[in-house]
Amino acid sequence: MYCQFYSLNERPFNVTSDPAFFFLSRQHKEALSHLLYGVAQRKGILVITGEIGTGKTTLCRFFLNQLPKNVKTAFILNPYFSEIQLLEAIINDFGLKVKNKSRLFFVWELNRFLLSESEYGNNVVLIIDEAQNLRPQALEQVRLLSNLETEKDKLIQIVLIGQPELNRKLNLYDLRQLQQRIMVRYHITPLEGGEVSDYINHRLNIAGSNGSIKLTDEALKAISDFSCGVPRLINIICDRALLAGFVAETKTIDLDIINKCIKELNTYLGKQNRQ
Repeated sequence: MYCQFYSLNERPFNVTSDPAFFFLSRQHKEALSHLLYGVAQRKGILVITGEIGTGKTTLCRFFLNQLPKNVKTAFILNPYFSEIQLLEAIINDFGLKVKNKSRLFFVWELNRFLLSESEYGNNVVLIIDEAQNLRPQALEQVRLLSNLETEKDKLIQIVLIGQPELNRKLNLYDLRQLQQRIMVRYHITPLEGGEVSDYINHRLNIAGSNGSIKLTDEALKAISDFSCGVPRLINIICDRALLAGFVAETKTIDLDIINKCIKELNTYLGKQNRQ
């Protein structure tokens, strides 16, 4: 709606997980380094956690784009699965075909695939997003998959991405064997103070801004205070602010515009909480 007014190629503050807009904050850069190291060194199980809206899924998609061609991947989203359903989803995402849909044949076919890829010098990565939704039995299945290995290397690298609840689930007594196999961990926190304005400018530049959109220092501080550095909240408030600027026919986003947007959002969020 407002892209033509601001001379933008696309909306800069969509809440979709678009890796083209990935912002390398200090935290995200460290998380990416952990992932790349863990996969390259075949560490087995890696865990990345973070609060809602901190950019975990965007990090995953960006990470996938950084992997060399000899790394084969499967990406599982929203895994509300039983153990057998999880195995089937993994098999399907790797593009494997299994006629007999039993746990035994799923594991057998996956092991055959992993050994074949290893012989060709390839690495295999399984990423499970929203992993906090996995049942304990499914997480135990993940541990069993990590047992697939040669004498020297893990045949599959497993990345669990989730909210902090994932760590609480992994701390369950029944999952202590899985806990001991996690070789790489990282927790993503919100953007730090000075990074909020950098994040906003980064997304505006990616969307094709020629610098005509101005956010005042007071507006940037209000955005930082409202969002507490959470990228998704920054996107929501900035998208509304650009719309408000479009309606007011101004390319300067000041404190007054941000305060009005925050008031609207607080009213909306209040209604959502009451429902």
